[in-house]
Amino acid sequence: MNDTAITVLLATPDAATYRHLRVASGLSDKSAEAAARGLPNTLFAVQLLDAGGQPVAMGRVIGDGGCFYQVCDIAVLPAHQGRGLGKRIMTEIRGWLDAHVPEGGYVSLIADGDAQHLYAKFGFKPTAPASIGMALSRR
Repeated sequence: MNDTAITVLLATPDAATYRHLRVASGLSDKSAEAAARGLPNTLFAVQLLDAGGQPVAMGRVIGDGGCFYQVCDIAVLPAHQGRGLGKRIMTEIRGWLDAHVPEGGYVSLIADGDAQHLYAKFGFKPTAPASIGMALSRR
């Protein structure tokens, strides 16, 4: 695939696309109810579409729009990994963050595995040992 054939779409994916991209990319599934509730609260989203117009990658920013922001749902389908699409998503997200997060706003993310190296290129730094990420997941 030629990466110049990738189109950037600045829009929140629909619930079915969102769930498909998450699971197919190796992220955990979210229920239809969770997706339907959560996606409308997206502050910013980017999708990457292949030459046929099909979404092959996505990323979102969620938060309260003032004090706290979280980068989440960075997902690239396996057939499209290793081609810089994660970097393209993060370039769009970082541009939005730079334009919209006020002074004092806190932007966080959870980096799984080697993804930390990608996020570091966009200015994200580990918070440990000063703080450590924690989670509560409803299963």
